[in-house]
Amino acid sequence: MIRPLLASLVAVDAHLLGQRPLPAAARLPRFLREFLYFGIKEARACLFVVLFFAAVFTVPREGLLGLPRYDVLLVVALAIQFGMLAAKLETWDEFKAIGLFHAVGFALELFKTSPAIGSWSYPDAAYTKVLGVPLFAGFMYAAVGSYIIQAWRLFDLRVLHHPPHWMAALVATLIYANFFTHHFIGDYRWYLAACALGLYARSTVVFRPLDRDRRMPLLLAFVLIGFFIWLAENLSTFLQLWRYPNQVGAWAAVHVGKWSSWALLVVMTFTLVANLKHVKERIHVPD
Repeated sequence: MIRPLLASLVAVDAHLLGQRPLPAAARLPRFLREFLYFGIKEARACLFVVLFFAAVFTVPREGLLGLPRYDVLLVVALAIQFGMLAAKLETWDEFKAIGLFHAVGFALELFKTSPAIGSWSYPDAAYTKVLGVPLFAGFMYAAVGSYIIQAWRLFDLRVLHHPPHWMAALVATLIYANFFTHHFIGDYRWYLAACALGLYARSTVVFRPLDRDRRMPLLLAFVLIGFFIWLAENLSTFLQLWRYPNQVGAWAAVHVGKWSSWALLVVMTFTLVANLKHVKERIHVPD
């Protein structure tokens, strides 16, 4: 059953990477045709996210077959990840990058959930918890990297006027550090956001929904992706996957200020993806 599904997915990718719409779609006005394929490619790029959240929706809070929910979600995340690798939907280099996203995210989770910080918590028990953090948690960060990697291929992405890589790496490092240090020396996210704004002000992402190149400011892409992650975070806390201190008694919407944090995290994730060899070749850095 799994092999036919993977074969079908490969066939879908082959069609999406082509430049001819299905006959039914070809009769639509160009705007609707491109908008349709843009939506399909976005959904396909979110494969890991969609499958993972399908598991979040369907796995009962008490778990399955005696296995706690967090452990079931870890098994699901690993199965999706290795399935994508086996189907060659990801290369080994991309797989290693996603592993790095997992490690970076998990380290942040360990810090944020520590008793001294207590930014949020994972209320349910699990066999695969390390210092109170279930191992599946890192995959939520890896999912952002997986989306960017998949979108890069499906949309034939290119970036024009990207800042020098060392500058981008420096800002990304400072963004990551601020997630830790703002508990001790103040929150400098808006200063870092201003730096990112100046750094990427001229950067443009070129993408192909169907057969023509379209353009978007790279900064707008960061903000939009951050917004959808914020929506996913609201859904996750509503399902009690984790919770913030103000959600212990009853659920409340995640503060909109988290949107800025996620947008900055997307900047950091994009910087890591941009250093993959085949991605770097499609990034224009002015002399």
